[in-house]
Amino acid sequence: MDRRYDFLVIGTGIAGLFYALQLVEKDPDVKIAILTKKDESNTNTNRAQGGIAAVFDKNDSFEKHVDDTLKVGCGLCHRDVVEDVVENGPGAIKELMDYGVRFTKVDGEFDLGREGGHSAKRVVHASDLTGREIERALIKACRSYKNNIDIYRDHMVLDLITYTSDGRDCCAGAFVFCERERDFSSFYAPVTMLASGGLGQVYFHTSNPLIATGDGVAIAFRAGVAVANLEFIQFHPTTLYSPGRRPFLISEAVRGEGARLKSVDGRFIMDNHELKDLAPRDIVARAIDRELKESGEEYVLLTISHREESFIKKRFPNIYRNCLKYGYDITKRSIPVVPAAHYSCGGVLSNIHGETSLPGLYVAGEVAMTGMHGANRLASNSLLEAVVVSKAAALKSYDFFKQVQFPAEVPVDNVLYSTLEYPREKIVIAHDRHQLTRVMSDFVGIVRTRERLNLALEKVTQIKNAVEQYYFATPATFQVVELRNIATVAELIIRSAISRFESRGLHYLEDNKETDDSFLHDTVIPGLSREERR
Repeated sequence: MDRRYDFLVIGTGIAGLFYALQLVEKDPDVKIAILTKKDESNTNTNRAQGGIAAVFDKNDSFEKHVDDTLKVGCGLCHRDVVEDVVENGPGAIKELMDYGVRFTKVDGEFDLGREGGHSAKRVVHASDLTGREIERALIKACRSYKNNIDIYRDHMVLDLITYTSDGRDCCAGAFVFCERERDFSSFYAPVTMLASGGLGQVYFHTSNPLIATGDGVAIAFRAGVAVANLEFIQFHPTTLYSPGRRPFLISEAVRGEGARLKSVDGRFIMDNHELKDLAPRDIVARAIDRELKESGEEYVLLTISHREESFIKKRFPNIYRNCLKYGYDITKRSIPVVPAAHYSCGGVLSNIHGETSLPGLYVAGEVAMTGMHGANRLASNSLLEAVVVSKAAALKSYDFFKQVQFPAEVPVDNVLYSTLEYPREKIVIAHDRHQLTRVMSDFVGIVRTRERLNLALEKVTQIKNAVEQYYFATPATFQVVELRNIATVAELIIRSAISRFESRGLHYLEDNKETDDSFLHDTVIPGLSREERR
């Protein structure tokens, strides 16, 4: 089935929803399709606990926020992007409130929190469920525009549709599969916004939801778009240790309110750093990793029980309730925690306006690499970047939409390969996915070596080639499509890591511990060529 829209949005996190709302406000006649492979609220945004960093305190400044971001980014942040995003922070918060987001306030003022790497209190939050509150408000706002916005649940993008115009490749939408209805569709649009979120499921231990399989990075790369800085995978230092269960994130804001990390035998493990427990995430994650390797324990402890019980329950109601379900009353005892893959500082190469090298394709949110985060993301800068860039992308892509001569019949130069019959050997999918994620966690994790990276590349490439053959020979399911994307992204992460012969930010090599300024540049991998795509 063919469907035509003015704009196609892939993803229902903060970036995709905010982008769609900005378009409708600009032009009440636009028609927008929003695709999500599960339901609207199954996103990384919905899991974000901490908040959005923005300058509101009288003792804070844009300059301080910029400096903190650049310092944590270890020399790879694009200053112009950082300055633009930071300076638009307060306006972004106001616009979110205009859409109905209810941030926590005390006496009429924002209850600003502080997280690792920040020199001031600047984290605007909605209790400890900031992402869920943002998701609620933006989905409600989108649903109110019934004549403009159609939301398609259970629709997964297989690949972007490309065509040639005046000798240039252009984006014309996406090939889409609905597993529930066993249906393929071609969604055609002059503008496609890729806001598909993260890639945490490439790793065995991750704080990300099951849908975060790196789909956006994989489909953009296959469409010929460059990706960048994928070696910089941020591991959140503190997820609840719960063998056999999905990891639960313990927000960095807990440490911002005085929580301390200690070893199982009671030593405070961050006392050697000047910022102690508020050091940047990469430093904290490596400290925990080192402690676990030296002690042989499977977790460290996070304690905030020294704070008042009433304060803990009011400031962290969601974390308190969830930890209680696992048997941990955080007002009385320490929480066992371990690091887990959390956020990708790299992604599809783009600028502050979300523009990519493929005309008609824009990106925003975690899937994008704008240069905001450099080699390590400053806490609570991700939602901020998503809002600011998606707004800029809405303005830029609308101008493109008004100018482009989109053909009535698109001369598609790539085709869809698959069938609708059910696959027979699901055990193959589960086995390959388990192998891939174990290799990534074991060899391409918090601390790396060149030997382990090369071994990982060999193993992952073998699996990827087998998966690619399996994909074209096997009927479509979400599992098969996700496995293909995971394999593609895993290989890209390893290739990026191998090309950087130094330690910087989130990329830490035991055999190259020093930072080398000859590598003071982004790691860019070009997308597949036309010949490779055919």
